[in-house]
Amino acid sequence: MNVLLAVRMYVSKMIQDSGPGMKVLLMDKETIGIVSVAYAQSEILQKEVYLFEQIDKSGNGPIMKHLKCVVFLRPSQENVQLLASELKSPRYGVYYIYFSGIISKASIKVLAESDEQEVVREIQEFYADFFAVGPHLFSLNLEKPIHGMEWDPNCLQRSVQGVLSVLLSLKKNPIIRYQNFSSLARRLAENIRDTILKESSLFHFHRGESIPLLLILDRRCDPITPLLNQWTYQAMVHELLSIKNNRVSLVGVPGAPKDMSEVLLSAEQDEFYANNMYLNFGDIGQTIKSLMDEFQMKAKSHQKVESIADMKAFVENYPQFKKMSGAVTKHVTLVGELSRLVTQHNLLEVSEAEQELACQEEHTQSLTKIRRLLVTDQIRDLDAARLVFLYAIRYHKHQSKDIVGLVDLLRRRGTPVRLMDCVEGILRYASSGETAGSSILTTNDVTKITEKIFKGLKGVENVFTQHSPVLKEIIDNMVKGRLSEEAFPTVGGESLPARIQDVVIFIVGGVTHEESFAVHQFCRANAGIRIALGGTLIHNSQSFISDMEAAVKYLPAGNAKYPHNSAPSGSGRHSKLT
Repeated sequence: MNVLLAVRMYVSKMIQDSGPGMKVLLMDKETIGIVSVAYAQSEILQKEVYLFEQIDKSGNGPIMKHLKCVVFLRPSQENVQLLASELKSPRYGVYYIYFSGIISKASIKVLAESDEQEVVREIQEFYADFFAVGPHLFSLNLEKPIHGMEWDPNCLQRSVQGVLSVLLSLKKNPIIRYQNFSSLARRLAENIRDTILKESSLFHFHRGESIPLLLILDRRCDPITPLLNQWTYQAMVHELLSIKNNRVSLVGVPGAPKDMSEVLLSAEQDEFYANNMYLNFGDIGQTIKSLMDEFQMKAKSHQKVESIADMKAFVENYPQFKKMSGAVTKHVTLVGELSRLVTQHNLLEVSEAEQELACQEEHTQSLTKIRRLLVTDQIRDLDAARLVFLYAIRYHKHQSKDIVGLVDLLRRRGTPVRLMDCVEGILRYASSGETAGSSILTTNDVTKITEKIFKGLKGVENVFTQHSPVLKEIIDNMVKGRLSEEAFPTVGGESLPARIQDVVIFIVGGVTHEESFAVHQFCRANAGIRIALGGTLIHNSQSFISDMEAAVKYLPAGNAKYPHNSAPSGSGRHSKLT
């Protein structure tokens, strides 16, 4: 159930099967990302791949018949036409063609007719049509897949292809369950089931006693999780700096080395990151210190080059030393920037208020705290708006709610109109996911960078990490056989397995690193349960807000209308739901 290993094996096999000799890897925009997430360029170079090309930009390239061309493309009509043009006037000696998903017979015919010089050695389907961010986490990198609570047709098709690819790469023919309140989840589930039946020859895998399960969820069942500040290393970097295909831009980061405009954060390539990606930020300071101490010891040993033996040892160990030097610089820079942002934007106090909203029933206390924070210049507009979003979701049915008053405070502090409009949007989004009987809520000196901020708060269990995502509860109930068949029906009425072992979970509307961490913890605590988690996108709060805006656009307006900049102060514009 390791999605990252599955992609790595596919990439390795397609290069290996072309045999020895110099190669070019011809990809499209998406498959470039799919490969780069799974493999570092230096690793690919070791496999005799010396040239990388993007098919829609390679038309007028030089003719190099001495190179073998390994083609890895998504099975789109556009790519088939581009490849057909390439084959009519081949620039390379031979072609080994691999598609990331199911390719139609009509497309194969087009390619066969274009191969007049018979340069194609093979055409295969290698099911790597998703971004394997980690061993158990994948994404389809689809932004705004839902419009007006309906699927964008292209995104629906891409989601079907992506999930099918995950199933085929893991060799699973699952029972499919989905969240019954969601027409989006149901439609995706039915389309996946229809394709599995149509392509039954591909899904010939023996099920055995423990039948695999595909569980399709809707982001609306938990709009809280993607709105919260995060305090584990990986999730925090994504929230504050944004991770895209395992890469983080450091452009504009104060003190970042000039040659480090972008850094790679991959557990496969970075031992420190692999060991600390789920560590609480309060503990990162000590691990950074240990990394620096180890580096300094090695640096001192490298200074003693007094004999031929010393020189030989230096040359042999230099690549490892250089790699470690880069890792130290990278993580010191990242943790230093996270620390600066936490302090500058008062994120500890903001996060404490968020956790109270998400986990406690203290309306008066929370309202007082939010009002105070909203008039604080130190906090960002984004954080101010998120506090109001969380309050609106949490207390929109409370007798003493004051959503209008909070929106007015947002207006007074000059919050962008778009964010104020989102208060109504988030309510419509969250309420469209409410179902009877279910709740959307569940209860300098690098050494001291994080210790200073957290003032001794150690470990995962503290006031900033009280919140537990709804997904954790769903997984727990699923494994114990307590997941309601009415709320989570099967497609085609298949009987549920007596024992669950392998599960693929896909969240329409996006997944979060907090949920990925919850899955990681659950699998560690429950030996024998294997879960692969994915979604249309891996969200931080900003990407979730953008997705939410698109999802509620064009929906009929609800009763709640909140004032923003278009209404002058004191104009008397109020909501009926005050």
